[in-house]
Amino acid sequence: MRCAECDHRRCEVGEDCSAGLAPKVAGETYVGDDLRLLRASGEVEVENYLAATRIEEITHLAKKLGAKRLGLAFCIGLAEEARWVSRYYGKYFEVHSVCCKVGGVSKDEFGLPHLRGEDRESTCNPAGQAAVLADAGTDLNVVLGLCVGHDSQFYSSSVAPVVTLAAKDRVLAHNPLGAIYSRYHREARLGVFDDDEDDAGNINDD
Repeated sequence: MRCAECDHRRCEVGEDCSAGLAPKVAGETYVGDDLRLLRASGEVEVENYLAATRIEEITHLAKKLGAKRLGLAFCIGLAEEARWVSRYYGKYFEVHSVCCKVGGVSKDEFGLPHLRGEDRESTCNPAGQAAVLADAGTDLNVVLGLCVGHDSQFYSSSVAPVVTLAAKDRVLAHNPLGAIYSRYHREARLGVFDDDEDDAGNINDD
């Protein structure tokens, strides 16, 4: 499929372009807890559309799911942001927060490169973060700025459902889509041009 290149998006009005695969999977998947999460997510969207920030929407979602304990898995580089996020969620839930370097596991144990050339560096440990939150019995886990790839490992290791508050982008102040919104970034950094431009950014009149 090439949904990203579609100009029609007829799926919004009920047309199926997946040869029956997507409806089949939907019918098989959305039962029990998965259906409960789907319904809660849909209600949050409708009730807060253009009215609530993402951090607030996560609160609404957690409440609809009946969550009591919230997990916060964050990158050590966003420790200050994590403190404020934890305080906010702490108004409504019992918050358990765990840093990416939890356990202090050495990079050398897994043959990982060092970032700063120091004798000892701790590796990010997303599986360890997930294990700590599972041990705490969290009902919903929130990800804050985990590294690319480490976030994937956390998602696959987490026992509780996971929702992302923010994605890390060290260059763009944790706003990854900034590279898409800005034409300068699209062209100079990503090498992506409009359909009517050549690779040098010149308008084609053909």
